[in-house]
Amino acid sequence: MSRIAAAVTAALFFGWTAPMAEAAPCLILTVTGSQGGPGLFNGLAGPGTLVRYGDESENCNAVRLQFDAGRGTSLRLSQVGVQPEQLDAIFFTHMHSDHVEGFIDIMQLRWHNVGAKLDVVCSADAVSPLGHTVSCKKFAAHIGDALIQAGEIAQRVTEDRTRPPAGPAELTNVMTFEPRDEAQPVWRSGEVRVSAIRSTHMPGHASYRVDTPAGSVVIGGDAGTDKVAPPRDSSTSDQVEKLAKGADVIVHSVIHPIMAPDRPSGFPAPVYYRQSTAGDLGAMARRAGVRQLVLTHLIPPLGADQLARYKLPAVLTEADYRKPVEDAGFKGNILVATDLVSVRLPSK
Repeated sequence: MSRIAAAVTAALFFGWTAPMAEAAPCLILTVTGSQGGPGLFNGLAGPGTLVRYGDESENCNAVRLQFDAGRGTSLRLSQVGVQPEQLDAIFFTHMHSDHVEGFIDIMQLRWHNVGAKLDVVCSADAVSPLGHTVSCKKFAAHIGDALIQAGEIAQRVTEDRTRPPAGPAELTNVMTFEPRDEAQPVWRSGEVRVSAIRSTHMPGHASYRVDTPAGSVVIGGDAGTDKVAPPRDSSTSDQVEKLAKGADVIVHSVIHPIMAPDRPSGFPAPVYYRQSTAGDLGAMARRAGVRQLVLTHLIPPLGADQLARYKLPAVLTEADYRKPVEDAGFKGNILVATDLVSVRLPSK
């Protein structure tokens, strides 16, 4: 009997099987909403990014992290097969309504379906120079108040006694941190690590980085330079650039110069100057050495002739956002996002 045949016979007799190759780790980033600002256009969902990590055997779906949750986030999640109760954590870059209003729906559905507590990661309370306090913690604590006052929560509890009687807020595990100019760890699960850094847009704004064996993603949010008015060298955040060094992908909001104060739209100058332009983001991505840049939260959206009450002097196309990035010397992949645009790491 040949050696090969003998080995096969022994394996069958003794029940031995060759070890299976381990499934390769993978990450999928999905833009759950690409609308820029609180306005509405063409059914776009509010800003948000879903990051899923796992291995090929489970379609990269062992850990599910949501970054920001604008209007319609739950609907977009359902389109990629993720239910609110399946999220492992949610991270907020800042407390502007267009980035957080979908959280109300997420938590109500999670409560309705009796999900587990959800880690809510965000900045600690931040006092504005104008005197008011920006509070993610209070936002989470009062997430179900409208439905409590309406009697909805009490009614639903009578139908299913396993639902927490205090409402959706009872399912939030708020984890706050003080944003700093250096990256700090804010969340971890197994091989998935999330760090955060301070960035400028409004009090308490933070940007995040997700590191996994499959690759690294930076979520810039609405970050801009610390110099909130000209003269300045760039509109982008030095902190985000530091955070992005060596990452695979940057996901970042963008504003087009068509909205600048010297153009006829009437868009407020302070709002314009707290955002980053495509050309500056391209230069930042080049310096940081990333391979892919995802432009989202587009101001204005593709194809729009008006943004809320501001009339636009021109209708923009994808090329109007892509070309300034290329002109800035970025040689990597550029995605001008619409809802549900995805990036997979490593790419197939």
